[in-house]
Amino acid sequence: MKKLLLGLAASTALVSPAFAELDLEKDELTFGFIKLTDMAPLAVAYEQGYFLDEGLFVTLEAQANWKVLLDGVIGGQLDGAHMLAGQPLAATIGFGTEAHIITPFSMDLNGNGITVSNEIWEQMKPNIPADAEGKPIHPISAEALAPVVEKYKNDGKPFNMGMVFPVSTHNYELRYWLAAGGLHPGFYSGENISGQIGADVLLSVTPPPQMPATLEAGTIYGYCVGEPWNQQAVFKGIGVPVITDYELWKNNPEKVFGISAEFQEANPNTTLAVTKALIRAAQWLDENDNANRMEAVEILSQPEYVGADAEVIAASMTGTFEYEKGDKRAVPDFNVFFRYNATYPFYSDAIWYLTQMRRWGQITEAKPDSWYDEVAKSVYKPEIYLQAARMLVDEGLANEADFPWDSDGYKAPTPAGDIIDGIAYDGKTPNAYLDSLPIGLKGEQMVVGTEVKG
Repeated sequence: MKKLLLGLAASTALVSPAFAELDLEKDELTFGFIKLTDMAPLAVAYEQGYFLDEGLFVTLEAQANWKVLLDGVIGGQLDGAHMLAGQPLAATIGFGTEAHIITPFSMDLNGNGITVSNEIWEQMKPNIPADAEGKPIHPISAEALAPVVEKYKNDGKPFNMGMVFPVSTHNYELRYWLAAGGLHPGFYSGENISGQIGADVLLSVTPPPQMPATLEAGTIYGYCVGEPWNQQAVFKGIGVPVITDYELWKNNPEKVFGISAEFQEANPNTTLAVTKALIRAAQWLDENDNANRMEAVEILSQPEYVGADAEVIAASMTGTFEYEKGDKRAVPDFNVFFRYNATYPFYSDAIWYLTQMRRWGQITEAKPDSWYDEVAKSVYKPEIYLQAARMLVDEGLANEADFPWDSDGYKAPTPAGDIIDGIAYDGKTPNAYLDSLPIGLKGEQMVVGTEVKG
């Protein structure tokens, strides 16, 4: 845990003009995070003094798991947090804990991977095409895993894999990858929230830092998680990452900074100040072709942040990614914090998460396209983001050209070539998108008992 001492406020040299501009409703704040590389904007905003520039005295506290973190924001013990993008959406629509959570800031793009144990990798390899040097050709499809799962099923063994939370990007990415390869990851229903109805592969929750140990123990055969916990498996010699989410869906949205709607309503200026500090941190992380990344790695390796070895964090944070031991490849956009409007909270990003909730039965009944739009707009708040960005531009701390001022909140459709199953995504037509996916609920379909009806 780190805290800026209140005594620092006496030094006027530490206070920027922004402090005078915004009349802060609350200046002592506690933010939660999980020990993952993509909490970096919070750590950087603290270490680089961006929070302090806004007159904010911030404590950063690591949380045990995603549920504890969410409960902390809802209960007010935390003023905000590094969150799974699905958490504010799920809470707002009442899946799991019900509360109105919003986000004025998206924390990053990409940053996750899917790893399997060494034993499973050896069974997959014969099904994977190789290049002239004998290296596996990427991206690797889950079609290579399908015969392995079939063998386990024939032997009467469940095939278990881990993800970090039911509404996590990792759950939906792992499901997407499996389904794109013809494997069913299972449905949820109103009565059965295991997510394992009709599943070929049984997915269960494991907190991110515990993933490698759980894999090593043999409890799971693979997992989807954020960094550095895929690279940790490589360094420990216990597993092989088979695909990054950048290969699964190029520049996909990842974490968000979440606060309660009640907090924002009571503290609008404080919310703006926090958003300004986070935008500056994201800029710093990506500026000059990632020139600051090694410094960021050193920050994140500290025990109060991620606490993994700097070498492990650097393996994915500095433009490369290691698959099999020694098979290190260039993936310059594996972690994106500011490029490609990464920090802008797009409605279309929110809607993708909602489509996946509907696809797998977490949203039990069909919803019109207008519902997806309304929910997205109640949770994602680009108007707050752009107000903060405008202030930074006016202060000479950001460039006018770096922000999508004229956006309607929707990205251009993601082309088929950027997604592993070759199916394009358009956030403005969620039901048509759901209908285009071979595996998953469509139209009026519902899960009743163990069957899909409708």
